[in-house]
Amino acid sequence: GFLEPRRMAEKALTAVIQEAYVQGISTRSVDDLVKAMGMSGISKSQVSRLCEEIDGKVKAFLERPIEGDWPYLWIDATYLKVRRGGRIVSVAVIIAVGVNADGRREVLGMEVGTSEAEPIWTEFLRKLTRRGLRGVKLVVS
Repeated sequence: GFLEPRRMAEKALTAVIQEAYVQGISTRSVDDLVKAMGMSGISKSQVSRLCEEIDGKVKAFLERPIEGDWPYLWIDATYLKVRRGGRIVSVAVIIAVGVNADGRREVLGMEVGTSEAEPIWTEFLRKLTRRGLRGVKLVVS
């Protein structure tokens, strides 16, 4: 129908807004980007809602139950620069990737911390256990 091009444009705009947010652009800057693209009719609250939607999906992914045995677990951390309170700071991003008995790999957890200090690792691994991580036979770090 004649509405199809409009729906496609709305989907494309939603994707642009969400990608910009994921890349670290503030909701205010995303709003400016939408205006620069010559688009109107999207409010700041709609931009915020789309960005909150991403936050909700990430939170659900990181808190989902871990089911089945995961005999192999890779854990590692990397440092990234992020903007906090108007300053650029370095944060540790800790990640766990598991491999199940079928050989399927999956990101099981991720945490952002101030460092790789022992208490941060301990709490990260405890959270994985509380979510159901079991059957680990080998941990590679």
